[in-house]
Amino acid sequence: MLSPQDQLTELVRTLETQQHVFATDPLLITEKLQSEDGTPLQKLHRRASRIDNNGALAGVLGKIDGRIKGIMVVMSVVWCLSGFLGLFTLLQTNVVNFFYVLVCLLGFHTIMLAGWLIMTLINQGKQTSNWFASFVSPSYLIRGKDDVTKAAVTLYERQLQHSGMRWYLGRFSHQLWLATLTGMLLAIIFLLIVRQYSFSWESTLLSDQALITLTQVLGWLPSMVGFDVPGSTAIVQSRLVTDAMPLSVARQWAGLLVGSLLMYGIVPRAVAWAFCALMFRRKKMRLDIKLPYYQKIINFWQRHVVDADDFQQAPAPIAPKATVSAGKKLLALLEYPAEEDNWWQTGLNTGSTDNSNIENFGIVDDRDDMARLKAYLDEHPVQVLLGIHFKALPDRGTLRKLDQIASHAKHGLIVQLLEDNSPTGQHSTDNDVLDAGSDSHLEKQHVRYQQWQTALSARNIGLVNN
Repeated sequence: MLSPQDQLTELVRTLETQQHVFATDPLLITEKLQSEDGTPLQKLHRRASRIDNNGALAGVLGKIDGRIKGIMVVMSVVWCLSGFLGLFTLLQTNVVNFFYVLVCLLGFHTIMLAGWLIMTLINQGKQTSNWFASFVSPSYLIRGKDDVTKAAVTLYERQLQHSGMRWYLGRFSHQLWLATLTGMLLAIIFLLIVRQYSFSWESTLLSDQALITLTQVLGWLPSMVGFDVPGSTAIVQSRLVTDAMPLSVARQWAGLLVGSLLMYGIVPRAVAWAFCALMFRRKKMRLDIKLPYYQKIINFWQRHVVDADDFQQAPAPIAPKATVSAGKKLLALLEYPAEEDNWWQTGLNTGSTDNSNIENFGIVDDRDDMARLKAYLDEHPVQVLLGIHFKALPDRGTLRKLDQIASHAKHGLIVQLLEDNSPTGQHSTDNDVLDAGSDSHLEKQHVRYQQWQTALSARNIGLVNN
C-alpha cells in the first residue's frame, strides 16, 4: 500500500489526467510552490494537500481504508471466538487425553505453518495469486458514481495487485492464526482456573517408552522459559488415568499444555507475522515520481526567474571525460532499457563484433539487481560502463545506486548518457498542468543532460562522449 500522502498525491494525478475540476486551481498551487523549500516529493505531497483543501479526496481514501481495516478486525475477532469456543467444547470432560488435545491444538496449525514456509521458499520473487484483492475489492465496500470515488477505487485496486501485497496477505493470514491461538489460550486458562482436570495418555501403535520420550522432548522448550512440566515419574503415573489425579501432577501437565501452545504455536506464528511485516515494509509500493506528469511539475519548480541586471551566470559543472581501460568491461543499464541493442559501441568507439571482453549485465533497477551487481563486482575486477537513459531522473535514490556501483567497481565506473530519440510528443500522455511554460523536447533533453553533468562532476565519474 502507498502511504496516505502518496495515495492523495496519486489520486490528484489520476483526477487531473481525467480533467477533473478541483476546488482549488492546481496551476496556481504549483506556481506558488515554486519558491518554497523542500524535496520534490515533499512539495508534491504539499501540492496535493492544498489542492484537496476541503478534505474531500482524503475523506474518500480514508473511508475505503477504514472499511478494509474494519473487515480485518472483524475477521480477527471471529477467529479468536472460534478458537475459544472450539477448545471450550473440547475440554468438557474432567479426564482428557493430553496428546489428543495437543494434536487438536497444534496439529493443523503446524501443517499450515510448514506449508506457508515451503511455499514462501518456492515462490521467491514470483507473483502469487491475490485472493484478498477480490475478497475485499473496494468496489464492494464503497458505492458512488462520481469521479472521485471511481478514481479512488481504481487506485486501491491497483495497489492490491502490487507484488508486495503477498507479504501484506501473509501478515494478515498469520494475524488470523494468532487470533485463533489466542482464543484457545484464553479458553485453556479460563477452564484451568474454574475446573480441575486429570491428564492421561495412551496409544495403540506407539510404545510406552516412545510416548514418554516424546513428552520429555516436548517439555524441554517450555521448561526453558519457566513452565512446570511433568517429570519421568509423573509421566508414568498418568498412563490410562480414569479418575482424579494428584493436583501437583495435574498442574505439571497443565503447564506443559499451556507452554506447548505458547512456544510451539503462538511464538512461531508471531515470528512469521513479524517477518511478513518487515518484508512488506521493504517491498512497499512507492510513488513513482518519474512519471511524465510529475517530471513536468518538478522541472517547472527547478526553473528560477532572476533580475537580468543582477544576473551573473555561473559556469555549469562539467563531468570529467571518461578514460576507457583496455581490460574487461561490464555493461549495465540504469533502470531503463536502451533503444539500441549495441548502445555501448558508440561510447567505446568500437564497431567490432568481438564481445569476448565485454559482459552485459542488463538492467539494474530494484534491490535484487543491485545485490547481484555488487556481488559480481566484488568477485570480478572490471570497468563498469553504465548506460543512463534520458528518462532517468538524478534524484537521491538513483544517485545512491550510482554511488554504490562506483564503490564496488574495482577498475572504475564510466557513464554513457543515452538520448531519447522518440517523437517530441510521445511523453506528453499525462494532463499538462504547465502548458503555459512547457519546453520543447530538445530543451528538456538539454536540461536533463546538464543535471547529469552536475551529478557526475560532483562524484568525479567520467562521462563517455557519444
